[in-house]
Amino acid sequence: MTDHLRVTRDGSVAVLTIDRPDKRNAMTVGMWAALPGVLAPLADDPVVRVLLVTGAGPSFCAGADISDLLGGGDPEDPMADVRRHNLAAQAALRTFPKPTVAVVRGHCIGGGVELATCCDLRFADPSAVFGVTPAKVGIVYTPSSTKALVDLVGPATTKYLLYSGELIDAPTALRTGLVDRLVEAGDLDEEVRRFADVLASRSALTQRATKEAVAELGDGGDGEALAAARYLETIAAGELAEGVTAFAERRPPRFRWSG
Repeated sequence: MTDHLRVTRDGSVAVLTIDRPDKRNAMTVGMWAALPGVLAPLADDPVVRVLLVTGAGPSFCAGADISDLLGGGDPEDPMADVRRHNLAAQAALRTFPKPTVAVVRGHCIGGGVELATCCDLRFADPSAVFGVTPAKVGIVYTPSSTKALVDLVGPATTKYLLYSGELIDAPTALRTGLVDRLVEAGDLDEEVRRFADVLASRSALTQRATKEAVAELGDGGDGEALAAARYLETIAAGELAEGVTAFAERRPPRFRWSG
């Protein structure tokens, strides 16, 4: 437990829970600052194959704690500290080397959307509501957060969300691409765990190569050199041979590369 960020593990699946339910899991500056240090040992742990990110209680995360927005030491830029730690936290989650899934119930607002969009995938139930609200308080949304939204939902929906600050429901989030799976109420935990176990059974090397390639393509690169290096690595690590052999023998593969 670190600054309301709680980590639990169940086999190869780690769960990061934002644990401040009395404030709808709003992120303080201390929580943003602590997040990279919470993620680092999970990234390095070969046992951890999948990371789930969720919120305690009925909400995912209601955003940044509003009381921190004007609490910085620089009167000319009172948000400097929270912005710096927010961006570092987002970068740590976005570049986490293993598959990440946001598990969303209830409020996913502002900084909550930032956390969710930094994950690889987003699963939600019908209680989820999403909103990006800087226009309500006069904040300029950062380019990296804006790009994450554009990559998921496109320019028009990004403008709709940022211009208006209005909330959208879970079916709308699914339709626009902000959510990848919408699961019936009461079934979310079971379905997420089933899918996490599927991810944990697949080639971690393939998954990491995919994550790296998608990031490079999104940043304007072609991914060719990276893919070639990972392809040779999968042969050297025995992943390709095991996958082909398992397919021929009609059995689940036993991949050993853990990243």
